Amino acid sequence: MTVSVDSTTSATANQPTPAATPTPGSAGGSGGGSTLDSVPGAAAAAPAPTPLDQALRPHAEHAFAAELAALAAQDDRPRPRRWKLSPWAVATYLLGGTLPDGTVITPKYVGPRRIVEVAVTTLATDRALLLLGVPGTAKTWVSEHLAAAVSGDSTLLVQGTAGTPEEAIRYGWNYAQLLAHGPSRDALVPSPVMRAMAEGMTARVEELTRIPADVQDTLITILSEKTLPIPELGQEVQAVRGFNLIATANDRDRGVNDLSSALRRRFNTVVLPLPASADAEVDIVSRRVDQIGRSLDLPTGPEGIDEIRRVVTVFRELRDGVTTDGRTKVKSPSGTLSTAEAISVVTNGLALAAHFGDGVLRPADVAAGILGAVVRDPAADRVIWQEYLEAVVRERDGWKDFYRACREVSA
Repeated sequence: MTVSVDSTTSATANQPTPAATPTPGSAGGSGGGSTLDSVPGAAAAAPAPTPLDQALRPHAEHAFAAELAALAAQDDRPRPRRWKLSPWAVATYLLGGTLPDGTVITPKYVGPRRIVEVAVTTLATDRALLLLGVPGTAKTWVSEHLAAAVSGDSTLLVQGTAGTPEEAIRYGWNYAQLLAHGPSRDALVPSPVMRAMAEGMTARVEELTRIPADVQDTLITILSEKTLPIPELGQEVQAVRGFNLIATANDRDRGVNDLSSALRRRFNTVVLPLPASADAEVDIVSRRVDQIGRSLDLPTGPEGIDEIRRVVTVFRELRDGVTTDGRTKVKSPSGTLSTAEAISVVTNGLALAAHFGDGVLRPADVAAGILGAVVRDPAADRVIWQEYLEAVVRERDGWKDFYRACREVSA
C-alpha cells in the first residue's frame, strides 16, 4: 500500500506566501500544499503559535514575508511543481535586487552568484543539495532561506548531532497509542523528512556529518527511490513532486562521520567559500548585526563601522596567517575565526555599548569578544594573540585605542 498526497493545484502553488502567523494544523504556515492530516499519524492540532512581533528570531518566511510576497506577485517565470517562486525569483531573493515596481529585495547571501544559481537549480531536479564549507560560511542561513523561498516553510528541520536517532529522519511512534492499539497510522509520528515527502516540500538536515553513519544511510532509500517504507504497517510514503532535501556539512568535521560514497552520490555538492574580500565580509557582518540589533532593540548605526572593520581585519589576518598588506606573517590560532564569530563579537559589543556605555560601539566593547574568539587554547593561542598584538596592532596607525583595550582585557 502506498501513502501519498494529492497534488495541489497550480493556482494555489502560485499564490504569494502570506505574512500572517501559521494557523494550528498547517504545515508550518506555508501557503498551498497539503495539511498534516495527510501524513500518517500527524496530529490534528498544534500549540498556539508565537506572535511574530514577540519571536526572538522569526523564521525566514515570516521575517521576509513582504519580500517573498512582492517577488511572487511579479514573478511571471515558470515554477516547478509546488514551488512558491520560480528559480530566478529564488535566486533574486537570496542575492538581492530591485523589482520592476521599485521593491528592493535585500541580499541574504553575499557571494558568487553562480553558487546560488547552481544550488537553486539542483533543488529543481531530483538531486538533493549538500552545502559544504568551513564553519561560519552561512550554510544554515542559506539552507533556511532556500527552503523559505522554495516551499514557504523552513521549519521541516532535522538537527544533526552525535545523538540523532534514526527516528528523526524516518518516523517514530506514540508509545501510548502503540501499546494500547498496536502499530497504526494514529500511533506513527512522522519526521520532518516524511512530512516533506508527503507534502512536496523542502526538508533540511543540518550538520549531516555529525550524525552517526548508520543513521545517515537512512537517507539513501529516500533520496534514490523517493520512498520511505513503513514495514510495521506494510505501507510506504512516496515523495510527491516538489520534495527535495538540503543538507549542510562542515569541512572541519571530516573524519567524524564521513559520508559513505553511496550517500554522497545522492547529493549535488555546493561549496560555500569564505568572503573573498574584507569589504565583502564587512558588508556581511554589518547587515547581520543590523538585523540582529533591531530584533534585540540594540543601537546600530554608521558609528560602529570602524570597529566592525577592525574585527574583520583581525579575524582575516589571523585566519590567513598574514597581514592585509602582505608584509608580515602571523601565526594562526586554533579557532576558525569565521564570519559568524565576527557577527557574534560585534553583536555582543553592541550590547555592552547599549547597557554599559553611551550606545556607540568602541574598541573596549569588542576587545573581550575578540579575545574569547581567538584564545580557544589557553596555552598556545594566548601566545599567538600576544605576538599579534605587539607585532601588528601596536604598530598600526589609528589603532592605539584598540591596542590599549585589547591589552587591558588580555592582561
